[in-house]
Amino acid sequence: MRLFRMRARRIHEIDPDEIFLDSSNLPSHNERQFEGRVEHPVSPRAIWSIGVAFLLLASVFSVRSYNLQISHGTDFANISRDNRLDRSLIFATRGIIYDRTGRELAWNESPPAVRADVAIDFATSSVFALRKYSPLPGLSHLIGFVRYPKADAGGTWWREEYAGISGVELSLDVLLKGENGSTMREIDAHNRVVRENLVSPPRNGSDVTLSIDAEVESQLYKILSAHAIANGFEGGASVIMDVRTGEILALASFPEYNHAAFTDGDVRAVREAINNPRTPMLNRAVAGAYTPGSIVKPIFAAGALKEGIISPDKQILSTGAIKIPNPYDPEHPSVFRDWTVHGLVDMRTALAVSSDEYFYTIGGGYGGQRGLGISRLDEYARRFGLGTSTGIALLGEVSGVIPTPAWKEQVFGKDDPWRIGDTYHTAIGQYGFQITPLQAVRFTSAIANGGRLLTPQLLSQAGEASSTTAYLNVGIQDADLQVVREGMRLAVVSTRKDATVKFFNIRGIHLAAKTGTAQTGVNNESMNSWSIGFWPAENPRYAYATVLEKAPAGTLSGAAPAMLPFFQWLIAHKPEYVN
Repeated sequence: MRLFRMRARRIHEIDPDEIFLDSSNLPSHNERQFEGRVEHPVSPRAIWSIGVAFLLLASVFSVRSYNLQISHGTDFANISRDNRLDRSLIFATRGIIYDRTGRELAWNESPPAVRADVAIDFATSSVFALRKYSPLPGLSHLIGFVRYPKADAGGTWWREEYAGISGVELSLDVLLKGENGSTMREIDAHNRVVRENLVSPPRNGSDVTLSIDAEVESQLYKILSAHAIANGFEGGASVIMDVRTGEILALASFPEYNHAAFTDGDVRAVREAINNPRTPMLNRAVAGAYTPGSIVKPIFAAGALKEGIISPDKQILSTGAIKIPNPYDPEHPSVFRDWTVHGLVDMRTALAVSSDEYFYTIGGGYGGQRGLGISRLDEYARRFGLGTSTGIALLGEVSGVIPTPAWKEQVFGKDDPWRIGDTYHTAIGQYGFQITPLQAVRFTSAIANGGRLLTPQLLSQAGEASSTTAYLNVGIQDADLQVVREGMRLAVVSTRKDATVKFFNIRGIHLAAKTGTAQTGVNNESMNSWSIGFWPAENPRYAYATVLEKAPAGTLSGAAPAMLPFFQWLIAHKPEYVN
């Protein structure tokens, strides 16, 4: 046991200071690996010093954090918000709208100078141009109006673009509006711009040139609206179309509204227009559907020639009325009256004097003469573009109605079958027939140009037909359409007392025309008056269609007399459109 204790005392750890360099290990000594270095323990004083320094630093940070977040948190939060990045809009310039002569119809103007007492920070505000319109009357429905960008009370834009609302401002909005640009600005707490960078440049809208001659349209509007007011009509519309290209030279609807007031947000003007019983907001040229009356007779004359059911020279006797036996009451036959007694009339004369009996006969058949029948009346009306939209670049166009047995059943039910009298009335443009002035000028152009049913164009093509001019072929030979054209010219130059538009036989212009009168109202107490035609009669360039809406029945001065002073003005002031 004693020996074990002695050995235990002799065995102990070798401390670093007990290691000495000698000649045997000196060559391999590496100080970089800490060989030969004596380690000493860290003193308690150093540890306490580091702890005290850490506590002091933590206390400073805690006091500072309390000061920033609690004592002055609201103040510094406001400063932080004021030191910001702002996006600023650069509004694109909206395209200018010109008429075919280069007249500006819609353009942009810088906003007026802001008064000194109005506080606006122009360093952080975007400014857009104001839209201005030609003061010429008669352009509102065609041009339309826009809605401006809008910002909230804080200056944030919640609607960043102009928006077309009606007319070509709407239908050509994609071309006109362009694309806004923007900049990004860094603003410091003192509202100073630190730096500004262009993020994206604006792309301005495209200018457009319309096919319209604004002076012609305005004069047409003024003459027709004055005539309508003088003769008790509530409204009306007129369209002039190039029969070669489909370009619209004038498209007038009256009454009209103040489109500039709508753009400017004039609440009173907007309210008055909306509440006006004469509906000035309605573009009657494209969205007004009217019973056409006799202006559809040229279509059915061409259809009868195409079907070979009658020759143009065959005469039919007009005695003032035709009578259809009534199998249920033989004492009271159904009577279908003409507007007067015409005697023997061939097709050209029937068109010139607008004989209802002639068209009853070729429409539904009578005596030994076959008629087209309602199916083919419907077919030829559709061939000439009735019952469907025209394809014009304006929104709100209506298709109209062609009366058929299916239509009657849908409207009146199965208990009221189609009768021969319904066919007779359809053949003279009555009953449920509804068309627009734009459809009327389109089918008139097809008669004038040899059977090409054109798509109406609002953009100028420099007056030249091109291979891209859109049209359908009505499928009727030009020789048959020539008979119709001669009948419409005869209505102007005939010496017959019952020729319908002899007053159009004036020097300076060769017109071919057709009139129509349609009774309206529950008791036929009102009437619409139509006039269609083309010129020059020998080599047509332009067609027109005019309707005057809802005058007392029996009004004598209708659409055709209203057009006479316009043609006289055209001869005197716009000879380039006459010949």
